[in-house]
Amino acid sequence: MESIWCSLTWLGASPTLPLFLLPLLLLLIWTKTRNSATKQRPPGPTGWPVIGNMFDLGIMPHQNLYKLRSKYGPVLWLKLGSVNTMVIQSPKAAAELFKNHDSTFCDRKCPDALTSWGYNQGSMAVGNYGTYWRILRRLCSSEFLVNKRVNGTAALRQKCVDNMIRWIEEDSLASRACGGLGEVQLSRFLFLMAFNVVGNLMLSKDLLEPQSVEGHEFFDAMSKVMELAGKPNVADFLPYLKWMDPMGIKRNADRHMGRIMTIAAKFVTERIQQKKHSSIEKVHKDFLDVMLEYEGDGKEGPDKISERNVTIIILEMFFGGSETTSSTLEWAMVELLRNPDSMRKVKEEMDSIIGIYGKVEEKNMDDLPYLQAVVKETLRLHPAVPFLLPRNAIEDSSFMGYQIPKNTQVFVNVWAIGRDPESWDDPLSFKPERFLGKNIEYKGQHFELIPFGSGRRICVGFALAQRVLHLALATLIQSFDWEVNSSLSPGITDMTERMGISVRKLVPLKAIATKRNSVQVTT
Repeated sequence: MESIWCSLTWLGASPTLPLFLLPLLLLLIWTKTRNSATKQRPPGPTGWPVIGNMFDLGIMPHQNLYKLRSKYGPVLWLKLGSVNTMVIQSPKAAAELFKNHDSTFCDRKCPDALTSWGYNQGSMAVGNYGTYWRILRRLCSSEFLVNKRVNGTAALRQKCVDNMIRWIEEDSLASRACGGLGEVQLSRFLFLMAFNVVGNLMLSKDLLEPQSVEGHEFFDAMSKVMELAGKPNVADFLPYLKWMDPMGIKRNADRHMGRIMTIAAKFVTERIQQKKHSSIEKVHKDFLDVMLEYEGDGKEGPDKISERNVTIIILEMFFGGSETTSSTLEWAMVELLRNPDSMRKVKEEMDSIIGIYGKVEEKNMDDLPYLQAVVKETLRLHPAVPFLLPRNAIEDSSFMGYQIPKNTQVFVNVWAIGRDPESWDDPLSFKPERFLGKNIEYKGQHFELIPFGSGRRICVGFALAQRVLHLALATLIQSFDWEVNSSLSPGITDMTERMGISVRKLVPLKAIATKRNSVQVTT
């Protein structure tokens, strides 16, 4: 009742409203809410007046909604405040959405936190579907989805992975020198590596080292924005409260977004000045060069992308490419350490193909089917973005016999789909073997495994992500013997998740790294 009274106060109801009028007011609101929901909506739990099903989300929405599937089925209807919401929780429903209704649900619902500094206006990921989005998509596809371009940046990825191995070895040796066991917090180095991969592709330079100052300021502010954007926000569910910002999320997002926008804008300005004062044409152009040199085709959209929007797209690549990659790698290492038999199999496979003293390279990946299966199984159980990014209906539509009104937001619960008992045998267990000998990919066509989404808004960087995931994981396993002291590192057994834009382990993985061979790394 206290929560309802707070909601009524936000709506403008006076705290001195006579108590005998409260039931009448609640009844009126309840009646209006129920009447607006026709009999043709998907099934779902009954909501409270005003706030609807907000309490059904809990602190781990993907887990709580998954539990509702057994009662309400694979297509779930929620009223989150005043926002109609449809939740997809099976491969069949996902296939229907992406194959037959992709254009109807091609828009986005953008969280209020990501409207800070007009971020959503320049964004491809959370921006509205239209001419500008199509231009950005074509540019990004030519950089990240074309094999020739992805292959051409293999040396950059190799350099970043080699640096990560060197930092882990130095940290482990420093721990032993101080009387420790050589234990390292792996998530820290995974993020440094992933962040620098993006930095090299976007800006042709490393941005983070273990001791760098500016890079860590950039990383810190970016992490804060990602955390705020992933946090449930009352203003997203009750849009008429946005001006009030009752949870303070937008105010905090404005502050941290301002910090990273300032830093990223400096990168862009420096490059523009370099181009003005240099007559030498660059042979190898990075993504910032591509964005700044874009010229329209004269058919649609602007002839140039504004400097502000270039800054936003550069930021977006860091948002999308660093946190998700590093969190997936951490989950993969956790699962392998919890399942020693799987760790043994992947080591034996690499030793037989690469050799104990060999150096892992991207060209080896096609010969490592068990490693590929480990990555797929990790993505099945631990998709980095469990709801993908919420879609939005651009018009009224009929979906699987249900009538879905315009402006309905759509959650595709890929975390639940990865645990669908009709698609997966023993779905809660980590079993890479389930993928051996089977043609199940995560490129958006096999709807039981869609960690990167599907359709026209599939993650533009999935081709790059799969390269980094396989190379980094293989090199970690090839370079070190890993073990966990459970008395010192309870994180190996504590699988509790932490929500943000991506889902990370609440307790970061710490493990003992012992150099396994004499692999030479690039310094």
